[in-house]
Amino acid sequence: MTNPQSPWVLPAGIDEVLPDEARHLEHLRQQALRLFDRWGYDLVLPPIVEFLETLLVGTGADLELDTLKVTDGLSGRLLGVRADMTPQIARMDARSLPESSERRLCYVGTVIRGSGDALGGSRAPIQLGGELFGTDNATSDHEVLDLLAELLTELGVPEGVFDLGHVGIFRSLAEGAELTSAQIERLRDATARKAVPEIRTALAEWSVAADYAQALVSLCQLSGPVEQVAEQANSRIAPLLDQSGREALQRLTEVARLLQRYHGARHQILVDLAEVHGYHYHTGLVFAVYLPRLGRAIARGGRYNNIGNAFGRARPAIGFSLDLRDLAAFAPQQVHEQLPVYAPADSSDSELREAVFALRRRGRRVISTMDDIQKKPARLERSGDNQQTWQLVEDKNDG
Repeated sequence: MTNPQSPWVLPAGIDEVLPDEARHLEHLRQQALRLFDRWGYDLVLPPIVEFLETLLVGTGADLELDTLKVTDGLSGRLLGVRADMTPQIARMDARSLPESSERRLCYVGTVIRGSGDALGGSRAPIQLGGELFGTDNATSDHEVLDLLAELLTELGVPEGVFDLGHVGIFRSLAEGAELTSAQIERLRDATARKAVPEIRTALAEWSVAADYAQALVSLCQLSGPVEQVAEQANSRIAPLLDQSGREALQRLTEVARLLQRYHGARHQILVDLAEVHGYHYHTGLVFAVYLPRLGRAIARGGRYNNIGNAFGRARPAIGFSLDLRDLAAFAPQQVHEQLPVYAPADSSDSELREAVFALRRRGRRVISTMDDIQKKPARLERSGDNQQTWQLVEDKNDG
């Protein structure tokens, strides 16, 4: 058993990436960024640390407990190591880039989280995501979901389950029931866990009107295919929703139908009115994607229109993010059709050097080694009558 006190043991939840996995991850990263580029999403690279107050401004404050803090040796101010890149992207849109009616940004990089994931997620995920700023309608909601679905297809990830919700529906019912902020938070947490007995007990304790109590309990029961949920929601909770709540239900239904139309053949599309993750952060549509054999969401996202207020440029925004390493566990590894070529390590032989560089310029992987290369399936060997030239030899029956 490894000694946990050994200086060579990595911190819990922090692991290294070895050559085969690193090659696979890099291939997926390049594929993903090419897809984002084809959709018009520009790559940005936010810094891994920022001054703490900047990193946590606005809705980013929810990340404070998960953010590692260090003291800047130059200024003496506290720095935060990013635990999520989305607030940074919103800051860049508002403060670092010129104004525009719409903006599409994508990003990829490691984030560090101070606490572990109870479901086994890494504390150092490679976060990949895309954000769309400047539009607030069902079409832009669907664009981001459409992009996510295409990304999974592009990377060869198997069929997933898309779980869609809208925080505006829960908010409308909670406000209609005249709950306090503390009560809403307690109820939101129980709703996210679908803890129906706990919800019933709390609503009775607060003497919530019977019709609102029943509607709030119903949120945990309204999940499934979009048409089924829409029909039940219209009869069971819609009469109690205010205008914004009814618009939220209509928007959710419209987006789910579009996703079902274009991606229902590959992925399972579900609506879940108890999907209220990121309630303080998100302002509209929320979604998650689940895959078989993974006990947590492989991707999450949603609309967060309020975040721009903290940076001085309030405007709509929606996006998603995921851990590239989670994707790598499901995306098929690429088979390298060409074997690496081995060559003798002899820096004094200019003809050998030229042969090696010529192969590398053509895209071949060439390894100059001191080992015996005669048993290697692809190698450079001397050829010709005077044995002065070098020739690529590939054994057809190997590898």
